[in-house]
Amino acid sequence: MNDSSSPAPSPVVLDVWCELQCPDCRTALGDLDALRERYGERLDIRLRHFPLEKHKHAFAAAQAAEEALAQGKGWEYVRAVLDRTEELDRAGEPLLVAVAGELGLDAEEFDTALVDGRHILIVDADQAEGKALKVTGTPTYVIGGERLDGGKSQEGLRTRVEEIADRLLAG
Repeated sequence: MNDSSSPAPSPVVLDVWCELQCPDCRTALGDLDALRERYGERLDIRLRHFPLEKHKHAFAAAQAAEEALAQGKGWEYVRAVLDRTEELDRAGEPLLVAVAGELGLDAEEFDTALVDGRHILIVDADQAEGKALKVTGTPTYVIGGERLDGGKSQEGLRTRVEEIADRLLAG
């Protein structure tokens, strides 16, 4: 039996080091939407956590994002929380649980996940890997072994990601 259709090539991976109290990460969502639209399944955009110490709720928010991912609405949750960074600064963890409920997720399970710390190891591992890659701020993109720092300026970053993705997909 000869199958002439070749398997679809593996998608290019774009790791996005993000922090859910970071206004620059909220701004970056537009670029991520444009990249999703352009590449679809050919680009695997992965959320990576890099909570910054200056934001007291960022570590809990990263854990909450992992719970949202486990419940099937990771990026939707990330967007909803990033849209309310100022409110998160004031309200803290109760807002993280409330957003889950607003999105139809199991808010009680979110509350439990934040208490039992089931996602701490993922967040810690992401943060450690980020530090090893010399991530210092958010958002930072890693694609094809290149680190692109959006924490200082996001100007031209999407174009650079597209250039690298196009090269890798053509390769």
